[in-house]
Amino acid sequence: MSEKTEQQPLSQFTEKAYLDYSMYVILDRALPHIGDGLKPVQRRIIYAMSELGLSSSAKFKKSARTVGDVIGKFHPHGDTAAYEAMVLLSQSFTTRYPLIEGQGNWGSVDDPKSFAAMRYTECRLSAYAKNLLQELGQGTVDWGSNFDGTLLEPLLLPARLPNLLLNGASGIAVGMATDIPSHNLKEVVTACIKLLDEPKTTLEDLYKIIPGPDYPTEAEIITPVEDLKNIYQTGKGSIRMRATYTVEDGEIIILALPHQTPSSKILEQVAAQMDAKKLPMIVDLRDESDEENPTRLVLVPKSNRIDKDAVMNHLFATTDLQKNYRVNMNIIGLNGKPQVRDIKSVLKEWLNFRTETVKRRLQYRLDWVLDRLHILEGLMAIYLNIDEVIHIIRNEDEPKKVLQKKFKLSIIQVEAILEIRLRQLAKLEEIKIQEEQGKLDSERKDLETTLSSKARLKTLIKNELKADIDIYGDDRKSPIVSRDDASAFDETELISSDPVTVILSKRGWVRAAKGHDVEAEKLNYREGDEFFASAKGRNNQNAVFLDSKGKAYTLPCHSLPSARGQGEPLTGKLNAESGETFAGVVSGSLDSKVVLATNAGYGFVARLGDLQTKNKSGKAALRVPEGAKVLPPQLIASVDAKIAAITNIGKLLVFPISELPELSRGKGNKIIGIPKAKFESGEEFLKFIAVIEEGSSIKLINGKTHYSPKTKDLENFLSSRGKRGLSLPPGYRNLDEIEVTSKNVIEDSEE
Repeated sequence: MSEKTEQQPLSQFTEKAYLDYSMYVILDRALPHIGDGLKPVQRRIIYAMSELGLSSSAKFKKSARTVGDVIGKFHPHGDTAAYEAMVLLSQSFTTRYPLIEGQGNWGSVDDPKSFAAMRYTECRLSAYAKNLLQELGQGTVDWGSNFDGTLLEPLLLPARLPNLLLNGASGIAVGMATDIPSHNLKEVVTACIKLLDEPKTTLEDLYKIIPGPDYPTEAEIITPVEDLKNIYQTGKGSIRMRATYTVEDGEIIILALPHQTPSSKILEQVAAQMDAKKLPMIVDLRDESDEENPTRLVLVPKSNRIDKDAVMNHLFATTDLQKNYRVNMNIIGLNGKPQVRDIKSVLKEWLNFRTETVKRRLQYRLDWVLDRLHILEGLMAIYLNIDEVIHIIRNEDEPKKVLQKKFKLSIIQVEAILEIRLRQLAKLEEIKIQEEQGKLDSERKDLETTLSSKARLKTLIKNELKADIDIYGDDRKSPIVSRDDASAFDETELISSDPVTVILSKRGWVRAAKGHDVEAEKLNYREGDEFFASAKGRNNQNAVFLDSKGKAYTLPCHSLPSARGQGEPLTGKLNAESGETFAGVVSGSLDSKVVLATNAGYGFVARLGDLQTKNKSGKAALRVPEGAKVLPPQLIASVDAKIAAITNIGKLLVFPISELPELSRGKGNKIIGIPKAKFESGEEFLKFIAVIEEGSSIKLINGKTHYSPKTKDLENFLSSRGKRGLSLPPGYRNLDEIEVTSKNVIEDSEE
């Protein structure tokens, strides 16, 4: 005899199994219901605690007892998951309106998961939880069997308030998620009343009542108004929060952090920037948080001159002092299906739920009143015929049937009569029944009128909502303000502007010394190497190097090795072509001007910012004619400066710097007249160029002798750009070196 087996394709089986699991996760684990705003585990925790008698006025009981009831009776999952859900419902810094009141260690703002084990903590329901439970036994919700069919549990809790929006919710299901921010009770309930009075209320009107979420933190919501409106219109978007701070005695005091942001993480992030020297203006960091001040982080600036707002603006951009929170109002509606809803549809659907709940509560009460009046009617009948009733009870074998037939009573009335105690047959009881009949009849009329009138029903719901505002309402915690976008410091802003001298050796080794009073020639150099060129600048500026091909390279001054050592080769920092050497170095602000020239007698004025590049391979700047060499670049401090050009045969030409064109790159114009044939033969070439500022002096050095022409003497050599120039005095026509002495050229240019 063969057994009958069911067969189906594997694809069909797996598809059904996956879909069943997906729907289970969505409906029974991850997403909240619009009615009570709870996920199943939260609902079961609240119901189990109410069954244990753990009201807000009861004594605290061990959390382990509650968890045991939850997982043993209603939620057959891990105790850890159930307990963590309990903890979240109790944390005032996590849940806007906590549903559980805890005793013991239930975590802290700094570390929400630092709560003690459930065997150590105690709990009870909060006063706010009453709005979820007080109508539970009044026929307001449907009930279903628990996981093993031995008990009944409510499928929803009869929430008197829109708990979904008040406490928010978050969860991840299969193929979908939800992130609903918390809101202020006064605002949300006022909006509900507005919709009851004016069902056609627009989203714009609702936004005037609910300007945005309200998290359990005093940090600012800085999301633009239009973005907030869009979130409420679409049900999706992002909320931006920013920490609040004040300045006390020159110190920055952070008073509130964005929602679910531990202070330990902020301290870690700021300390990491301090260690990386990205916050040189902050010298100390302290955590002064205590019970009275849950959040108090202290940043100590380097000096009072530091712009505190700029520092915080940088930290907002680079740390969790500013955070974004996703909004996805994906909710299980009254139809049992998940859907992303806008704020108006959420409120309207909850009001439909509330209206139906109130109707069921009133109808339940009306049914009870009618049943009681029916019983009281029967009781009055026996009081009018008490002797006959006693006779029937004493003598008849089936008194129920006889009483029912004799006095035209229902079986319910007969049962109530037979359960009467002898002492209830007194005349006083008859009077009490008549009084009860009168009260119940009045209540019946009121209930029937309310149930039959939409206006009276709305008024009742409105009055109950207003009463709950008085009980549970509070002021907004998270202010909504308009702020500019945060931006991190530019790297150069984080670096001190201390003066430095960049030193380049003949073999291309570079280093930087602090200050401008540096005797670079006297520093130690590697064997076979010596001083070549230097440039005065600042630590937060760049140094521009020019190679023998006319390419410009850029390195930040603060990145250069210290002059205490012998430096590092530029070839290790830059990708110069093989065999190329460096012709000079210059440094200054981006708007500084510099003269670039070759010994062919051509050159131009360039803006230092135009020469800079992040490319390690450099950028083309000075076009070098065939056979020509690049001369060291010369910094210009003022537009009134003059250029002194000296050839190898002792020709000197001085002309205004304004006659030289300003270019970003190229060959430039003729500086001094050198016959082409003589240059090509090597007979004559431009040997030195110098920038002479007002009040500066020039020293011409030939061996051990030197000559410093006076201002009047230099005027003899003054002419137009491109001229041949005049010969220097005999003995100074084959110069070894020239020096220009100026006063505070770099400092003045910085001003």
